[in-house]
Amino acid sequence: MPLDPIFAERLRVHRRYLIGRAFTAAKKRLTSLWPFAHALSAGSQTPKQNAAARPSRRPATPDRAPAGPRARARAKHRRAALAWDRTELETVGTPGPDIRTTEHTVDVPGRPSARIRVYDPRPAADPADRLPLPAVLAFFGGAFRIGGIDYPTTDAGFRRRAADAGVVIAAVDYALAPEHRFPVAVEQGAAALRWLFAHAAELNVDADRIGILGTSAGANLAAAVALINRDDPDPLPLRLQVLEVPVLDLTGRHLDLRATRALGVPTVIALRELRSVARTYLPHRRAAREPLASPLRAASLEGLPSAVILTAEFDPLRGDGAAYAAALRAAGVDASAVQYLGVTHDTPIFTGVLPAARRWHADVVAALCGLHGGRLHGGRLPDD
Repeated sequence: MPLDPIFAERLRVHRRYLIGRAFTAAKKRLTSLWPFAHALSAGSQTPKQNAAARPSRRPATPDRAPAGPRARARAKHRRAALAWDRTELETVGTPGPDIRTTEHTVDVPGRPSARIRVYDPRPAADPADRLPLPAVLAFFGGAFRIGGIDYPTTDAGFRRRAADAGVVIAAVDYALAPEHRFPVAVEQGAAALRWLFAHAAELNVDADRIGILGTSAGANLAAAVALINRDDPDPLPLRLQVLEVPVLDLTGRHLDLRATRALGVPTVIALRELRSVARTYLPHRRAAREPLASPLRAASLEGLPSAVILTAEFDPLRGDGAAYAAALRAAGVDASAVQYLGVTHDTPIFTGVLPAARRWHADVVAALCGLHGGRLHGGRLPDD
Protein backbone atom coordinates (compact mmCIF):
# COMPACT_ATOMS: atom_id res chain seq x y z
CA MET A 1 0.00 0.00 0.00
CA PRO A 2 1.37 3.51 -0.76
CA LEU A 3 2.63 5.64 2.08
CA ASP A 4 -0.12 7.80 3.56
CA PRO A 5 0.11 11.34 2.09
CA ILE A 6 0.44 12.88 5.56
CA PHE A 7 3.96 11.44 5.80
CA ALA A 8 5.18 12.65 2.39
CA GLU A 9 6.78 15.96 3.45
CA ARG A 10 8.11 14.42 6.65
CA LEU A 11 9.78 11.73 4.57
CA ARG A 12 11.57 14.30 2.42
CA VAL A 13 12.85 16.09 5.52
CA HIS A 14 13.93 12.82 7.15
CA ARG A 15 15.78 11.68 4.02
CA ARG A 16 17.71 14.95 3.91
CA TYR A 17 18.55 14.54 7.61
CA LEU A 18 19.83 10.96 7.18
CA ILE A 19 21.87 11.80 4.08
CA GLY A 20 23.33 14.86 5.82
CA ARG A 21 24.36 12.76 8.84
CA ALA A 22 25.94 10.14 6.58
CA PHE A 23 27.85 12.79 4.61
CA THR A 24 29.17 14.43 7.80
CA ALA A 25 30.29 11.08 9.22
CA ALA A 26 32.04 10.13 5.97
CA LYS A 27 33.81 13.49 5.87
CA LYS A 28 35.09 13.00 9.42
CA ARG A 29 36.38 9.52 8.60
CA LEU A 30 38.20 10.75 5.50
CA THR A 31 39.72 13.65 7.43
CA SER A 32 40.94 11.30 10.15
CA LEU A 33 42.77 9.19 7.55
CA TRP A 34 44.90 12.15 6.39
CA PRO A 35 48.21 11.77 8.29
CA PHE A 36 48.56 15.46 9.17
CA ALA A 37 44.93 16.00 10.26
CA HIS A 38 45.47 15.37 13.98
CA ALA A 39 48.68 17.39 14.16
CA LEU A 40 47.12 20.36 12.43
CA SER A 41 44.02 20.13 14.59
CA ALA A 42 46.08 20.06 17.78
CA GLY A 43 48.42 22.80 16.57
CA SER A 44 45.56 25.13 15.75
CA GLN A 45 44.33 25.10 19.36
CA THR A 46 45.34 27.63 21.95
CA PRO A 47 47.19 26.40 25.08
CA LYS A 48 43.95 26.83 27.02
CA GLN A 49 42.06 24.69 24.49
CA ASN A 50 44.82 22.08 24.49
CA ALA A 51 44.63 21.87 28.27
CA ALA A 52 40.87 21.51 28.11
CA ALA A 53 41.22 18.72 25.55
CA ARG A 54 43.43 16.63 27.83
CA PRO A 55 41.60 13.81 29.64
CA SER A 56 40.74 14.59 33.22
CA ARG A 57 42.52 12.58 35.89
CA ARG A 58 39.41 12.62 38.06
CA PRO A 59 37.41 9.44 37.39
CA ALA A 60 33.82 9.80 36.28
CA THR A 61 31.15 8.81 38.76
CA PRO A 62 29.03 5.79 37.71
CA ASP A 63 25.82 7.83 37.63
CA ARG A 64 27.09 10.76 35.55
CA ALA A 65 28.96 10.85 32.25
CA PRO A 66 31.86 13.33 32.12
CA ALA A 67 31.01 16.71 30.66
CA GLY A 68 32.39 17.54 27.23
CA PRO A 69 31.43 18.44 23.67
CA ARG A 70 29.56 15.19 23.12
CA ALA A 71 27.61 15.54 26.35
CA ARG A 72 26.68 19.12 25.44
CA ALA A 73 25.65 17.97 21.95
CA ARG A 74 23.43 15.27 23.45
CA ALA A 75 21.82 17.77 25.81
CA LYS A 76 21.16 20.14 22.91
CA HIS A 77 19.68 17.31 20.84
CA ARG A 78 17.39 16.28 23.68
CA ARG A 79 16.17 19.84 24.18
CA ALA A 80 15.42 20.05 20.46
CA ALA A 81 13.62 16.68 20.58
CA LEU A 82 11.48 17.85 23.50
CA ALA A 83 10.56 21.06 21.65
CA TRP A 84 9.74 19.07 18.52
CA ASP A 85 7.59 16.69 20.52
CA ARG A 86 5.65 19.61 21.99
CA THR A 87 4.94 20.85 18.47
CA GLU A 88 3.90 17.35 17.39
CA LEU A 89 1.25 17.17 20.08
CA GLU A 90 -0.10 20.57 19.05
CA THR A 91 -0.17 19.84 15.31
CA VAL A 92 -0.85 16.11 14.84
CA GLY A 93 -1.60 14.67 18.28
CA THR A 94 -4.46 14.58 20.75
CA PRO A 95 -4.18 16.14 24.23
CA GLY A 96 -4.65 13.82 27.17
CA PRO A 97 -7.49 14.13 29.67
CA ASP A 98 -6.94 15.64 33.10
CA ILE A 99 -6.69 12.52 35.25
CA ARG A 100 -5.01 11.93 38.57
CA THR A 101 -1.26 11.34 38.54
CA THR A 102 1.18 10.64 41.34
CA GLU A 103 4.98 10.55 41.28
CA HIS A 104 7.04 7.81 42.91
CA THR A 105 10.72 6.85 43.15
CA VAL A 106 11.94 3.27 43.00
CA ASP A 107 15.37 2.41 44.37
CA VAL A 108 17.44 0.11 42.16
CA PRO A 109 20.46 -1.48 43.88
CA GLY A 110 23.69 -0.32 42.27
CA ARG A 111 21.83 1.78 39.68
CA PRO A 112 20.16 5.19 39.49
CA SER A 113 16.70 5.33 41.05
CA ALA A 114 13.80 5.20 38.62
CA ARG A 115 10.94 7.71 38.60
CA ILE A 116 7.46 6.32 38.04
CA ARG A 117 4.36 8.30 37.19
CA VAL A 118 1.08 6.57 37.98
CA TYR A 119 -1.92 7.53 35.85
CA ASP A 120 -5.19 6.70 37.60
CA PRO A 121 -8.43 7.25 35.63
CA ARG A 122 -10.65 7.15 38.72
CA PRO A 123 -12.00 10.42 40.15
CA ALA A 124 -10.24 11.60 43.27
CA ALA A 125 -13.47 11.19 45.21
CA ASP A 126 -13.70 7.48 44.38
CA PRO A 127 -14.41 5.49 47.57
CA ALA A 128 -11.55 3.27 48.66
CA ASP A 129 -13.85 0.25 48.64
CA ARG A 130 -14.40 0.39 44.87
CA LEU A 131 -13.12 -2.62 42.97
CA PRO A 132 -9.39 -2.30 42.25
CA LEU A 133 -8.42 -1.68 38.65
CA PRO A 134 -6.02 -3.63 36.43
CA ALA A 135 -2.65 -1.98 35.88
CA VAL A 136 0.04 -1.78 33.23
CA LEU A 137 3.75 -1.06 33.63
CA ALA A 138 4.69 1.12 30.62
CA PHE A 139 7.93 2.05 28.85
CA PHE A 140 8.26 4.95 26.38
CA GLY A 141 10.19 4.82 23.09
CA GLY A 142 13.11 6.92 21.89
CA ALA A 143 15.93 4.64 20.66
CA PHE A 144 17.14 4.22 24.28
CA ARG A 145 18.67 7.73 24.11
CA ILE A 146 15.88 10.32 24.02
CA GLY A 147 12.35 10.57 25.35
CA GLY A 148 10.79 10.39 28.77
CA ILE A 149 7.48 10.47 30.59
CA ASP A 150 7.56 14.29 30.51
CA TYR A 151 7.51 14.41 26.71
CA PRO A 152 4.09 15.86 25.77
CA THR A 153 3.03 13.14 23.29
CA THR A 154 4.12 10.39 25.70
CA ASP A 155 2.28 11.89 28.66
CA ALA A 156 -0.84 12.53 26.55
CA GLY A 157 -0.80 8.97 25.22
CA PHE A 158 -0.59 7.43 28.68
CA ARG A 159 -3.43 9.66 29.90
CA ARG A 160 -5.69 8.72 27.01
CA ARG A 161 -4.98 5.01 27.28
CA ALA A 162 -5.51 4.94 31.03
CA ALA A 163 -8.81 6.82 30.70
CA ASP A 164 -10.14 4.92 27.68
CA ALA A 165 -9.15 1.44 28.91
CA GLY A 166 -10.01 2.05 32.56
CA VAL A 167 -6.62 0.81 33.75
CA VAL A 168 -3.93 2.30 35.96
CA ILE A 169 -0.71 2.97 34.00
CA ALA A 170 2.61 3.10 35.84
CA ALA A 171 5.05 4.73 33.40
CA VAL A 172 8.78 4.23 34.02
CA ASP A 173 11.15 7.15 33.38
CA TYR A 174 14.16 4.91 32.84
CA ALA A 175 17.74 6.17 32.46
CA LEU A 176 18.94 7.01 28.96
CA ALA A 177 22.01 5.88 27.04
CA PRO A 178 24.86 6.49 26.53
CA GLU A 179 25.14 7.89 30.05
CA HIS A 180 23.54 4.68 31.30
CA ARG A 181 24.00 1.73 29.00
CA PHE A 182 22.50 -1.78 29.02
CA PRO A 183 21.50 -3.34 31.37
CA VAL A 184 20.69 -0.28 33.53
CA ALA A 185 17.24 0.43 32.05
CA VAL A 186 16.33 -3.28 32.11
CA GLU A 187 17.21 -3.53 35.80
CA GLN A 188 15.22 -0.36 36.50
CA GLY A 189 12.25 -1.90 34.69
CA ALA A 190 12.48 -5.14 36.67
CA ALA A 191 12.62 -3.17 39.94
CA ALA A 192 9.62 -1.11 38.81
CA LEU A 193 7.60 -4.26 38.14
CA ARG A 194 8.36 -5.59 41.63
CA TRP A 195 7.43 -2.18 43.06
CA LEU A 196 4.09 -2.16 41.24
CA PHE A 197 3.11 -5.56 42.60
CA ALA A 198 4.36 -4.71 46.10
CA HIS A 199 2.30 -1.49 46.17
CA ALA A 200 -0.80 -2.85 44.45
CA ALA A 201 -2.99 -2.51 47.54
CA GLU A 202 -1.80 1.05 48.19
CA LEU A 203 -2.57 2.00 44.57
CA ASN A 204 -5.91 0.10 44.65
CA VAL A 205 -4.65 -2.11 41.82
CA ASP A 206 -5.64 -5.73 41.20
CA ALA A 207 -2.34 -7.63 41.49
CA ASP A 208 -3.84 -10.54 39.53
CA ARG A 209 -4.47 -8.30 36.50
CA ILE A 210 -1.20 -6.57 35.69
CA GLY A 211 0.34 -6.30 32.23
CA ILE A 212 3.30 -4.62 30.56
CA LEU A 213 3.39 -2.16 27.66
CA GLY A 214 6.20 -0.70 25.56
CA THR A 215 6.84 1.24 22.37
CA SER A 216 9.92 0.77 20.15
CA ALA A 217 12.93 0.73 22.53
CA GLY A 218 10.41 0.64 25.37
CA ALA A 219 8.97 -2.55 23.89
CA ASN A 220 12.45 -4.06 24.03
CA LEU A 221 12.60 -3.23 27.75
CA ALA A 222 9.08 -4.55 28.34
CA ALA A 223 9.93 -7.88 26.69
CA ALA A 224 13.21 -8.11 28.63
CA VAL A 225 11.44 -7.44 31.94
CA ALA A 226 8.91 -10.16 31.08
CA LEU A 227 11.82 -12.59 30.56
CA ILE A 228 13.40 -11.60 33.89
CA ASN A 229 10.09 -12.13 35.65
CA ARG A 230 9.50 -15.53 34.02
CA ASP A 231 12.93 -16.78 35.06
CA ASP A 232 12.61 -15.54 38.65
CA PRO A 233 12.30 -18.37 41.22
CA ASP A 234 9.09 -16.71 42.41
CA PRO A 235 7.62 -15.07 39.28
CA LEU A 236 4.90 -12.44 39.53
CA PRO A 237 1.59 -13.16 37.74
CA LEU A 238 2.16 -10.94 34.70
CA ARG A 239 -0.86 -11.35 32.41
CA LEU A 240 -0.19 -9.45 29.19
CA GLN A 241 2.47 -7.77 27.08
CA VAL A 242 1.56 -5.13 24.48
CA LEU A 243 4.49 -4.33 22.20
CA GLU A 244 4.27 -1.47 19.69
CA VAL A 245 6.78 -1.22 16.80
CA PRO A 246 9.18 -3.28 18.94
CA VAL A 247 12.94 -3.59 18.43
CA LEU A 248 13.68 -7.08 19.72
CA ASP A 249 16.98 -8.15 18.16
CA LEU A 250 19.81 -5.62 18.34
CA THR A 251 22.02 -7.80 16.12
CA GLY A 252 19.83 -6.58 13.24
CA ARG A 253 19.12 -10.11 12.04
CA HIS A 254 15.38 -9.51 11.64
CA LEU A 255 15.44 -6.01 10.16
CA ASP A 256 13.25 -5.76 7.07
CA LEU A 257 15.03 -3.18 4.93
CA ARG A 258 12.47 -3.46 2.16
CA ALA A 259 10.52 -0.94 4.22
CA THR A 260 13.27 1.70 4.06
CA ARG A 261 14.01 1.03 0.39
CA ALA A 262 10.34 1.63 -0.36
CA LEU A 263 10.76 5.07 1.24
CA GLY A 264 13.75 5.88 -0.95
CA VAL A 265 16.25 5.65 1.92
CA PRO A 266 19.46 3.89 0.77
CA THR A 267 20.13 0.66 2.63
CA VAL A 268 23.60 1.74 3.74
CA ILE A 269 22.21 4.89 5.36
CA ALA A 270 19.32 3.04 7.03
CA LEU A 271 21.71 0.43 8.44
CA ARG A 272 24.07 3.12 9.72
CA GLU A 273 21.23 4.82 11.60
CA LEU A 274 19.86 1.58 13.07
CA ARG A 275 23.31 0.36 14.14
CA SER A 276 24.01 3.66 15.86
CA VAL A 277 21.09 2.91 18.19
CA ALA A 278 22.68 -0.38 19.26
CA ARG A 279 26.12 1.23 19.65
CA THR A 280 24.67 3.93 21.89
CA TYR A 281 22.74 1.53 24.10
CA LEU A 282 25.09 -1.44 24.40
CA PRO A 283 28.40 -1.41 26.30
CA HIS A 284 29.98 -3.56 23.56
CA ARG A 285 28.88 -5.29 20.36
CA ARG A 286 28.76 -8.77 21.90
CA ALA A 287 26.01 -7.63 24.27
CA ALA A 288 23.58 -7.61 21.33
CA ARG A 289 23.50 -11.42 21.55
CA GLU A 290 22.31 -11.41 25.17
CA PRO A 291 18.60 -12.22 25.58
CA LEU A 292 17.91 -9.25 27.86
CA ALA A 293 19.25 -6.94 25.13
CA SER A 294 17.64 -8.91 22.29
CA PRO A 295 14.64 -10.87 23.64
CA LEU A 296 14.21 -12.59 20.25
CA ARG A 297 17.48 -14.40 20.96
CA ALA A 298 16.23 -15.99 24.19
CA ALA A 299 16.75 -19.77 24.24
CA SER A 300 13.04 -20.21 24.93
CA LEU A 301 10.00 -17.94 25.03
CA GLU A 302 7.87 -20.57 26.73
CA GLY A 303 5.86 -19.41 29.72
CA LEU A 304 5.72 -15.72 28.80
CA PRO A 305 2.48 -13.71 29.07
CA SER A 306 0.07 -13.42 26.16
CA ALA A 307 1.24 -10.84 23.64
CA VAL A 308 -0.32 -8.26 21.34
CA ILE A 309 2.16 -6.88 18.80
CA LEU A 310 1.58 -3.90 16.51
CA THR A 311 3.88 -3.00 13.60
CA ALA A 312 3.89 -0.53 10.69
CA GLU A 313 4.36 -1.31 7.00
CA PHE A 314 7.01 1.37 6.38
CA ASP A 315 9.18 0.46 9.36
CA PRO A 316 12.22 -1.85 9.14
CA LEU A 317 11.37 -3.06 12.65
CA ARG A 318 8.27 -4.78 11.27
CA GLY A 319 10.48 -7.85 10.86
CA ASP A 320 11.26 -7.93 14.57
CA GLY A 321 7.59 -7.82 15.50
CA ALA A 322 6.61 -10.57 13.06
CA ALA A 323 9.52 -12.81 14.11
CA TYR A 324 8.74 -12.38 17.81
CA ALA A 325 5.07 -13.22 17.32
CA ALA A 326 6.03 -16.36 15.40
CA ALA A 327 8.55 -17.38 18.06
CA LEU A 328 6.00 -16.85 20.84
CA ARG A 329 3.43 -18.97 19.03
CA ALA A 330 6.00 -21.71 18.43
CA ALA A 331 6.66 -21.68 22.19
CA GLY A 332 2.96 -22.12 22.94
CA VAL A 333 2.30 -18.50 23.94
CA ASP A 334 -0.94 -16.83 22.86
CA ALA A 335 0.29 -14.06 20.55
CA SER A 336 -1.33 -11.87 17.91
CA ALA A 337 0.39 -9.51 15.49
CA VAL A 338 -1.05 -6.87 13.20
CA GLN A 339 0.68 -4.67 10.62
CA TYR A 340 -0.82 -1.27 9.79
CA LEU A 341 -0.52 -0.53 6.07
CA GLY A 342 0.67 2.73 4.59
CA VAL A 343 2.14 4.11 7.82
CA THR A 344 5.47 4.55 9.59
CA HIS A 345 7.20 3.85 12.90
CA ASP A 346 5.81 6.89 14.76
CA THR A 347 2.17 6.41 13.73
CA PRO A 348 0.72 6.26 17.29
CA ILE A 349 1.50 9.98 17.76
CA PHE A 350 -0.75 11.08 14.87
CA THR A 351 -4.17 10.54 16.45
CA GLY A 352 -5.25 14.10 15.67
CA VAL A 353 -4.89 13.79 11.90
CA LEU A 354 -4.59 10.12 10.88
CA PRO A 355 -7.43 7.55 11.00
CA ALA A 356 -4.90 4.69 11.17
CA ALA A 357 -3.41 6.23 14.33
CA ARG A 358 -6.84 6.43 15.94
CA ARG A 359 -7.46 2.78 15.04
CA TRP A 360 -4.05 1.94 16.52
CA HIS A 361 -5.04 3.67 19.77
CA ALA A 362 -8.37 1.84 19.81
CA ASP A 363 -6.66 -1.53 19.32
CA VAL A 364 -4.21 -0.88 22.17
CA VAL A 365 -7.12 0.15 24.38
CA ALA A 366 -8.98 -3.03 23.42
CA ALA A 367 -5.96 -5.12 24.37
CA LEU A 368 -5.66 -3.36 27.73
CA CYS A 369 -9.38 -3.78 28.35
CA GLY A 370 -8.75 -7.51 28.18
CA LEU A 371 -7.12 -7.22 31.59
CA HIS A 372 -10.57 -6.55 33.04
CA GLY A 373 -11.54 -10.08 32.08
CA GLY A 374 -15.23 -9.21 32.22
CA ARG A 375 -14.96 -7.84 35.76
CA LEU A 376 -16.82 -4.60 36.20
CA HIS A 377 -15.40 -1.47 37.77
CA GLY A 378 -18.01 0.73 39.41
CA GLY A 379 -20.78 -1.30 37.78
CA ARG A 380 -19.60 -0.99 34.18
CA LEU A 381 -16.77 -1.78 31.83
CA PRO A 382 -14.71 1.25 30.61
CA ASP A 383 -16.37 1.35 27.18
CA ASP A 384 -19.97 0.91 28.41
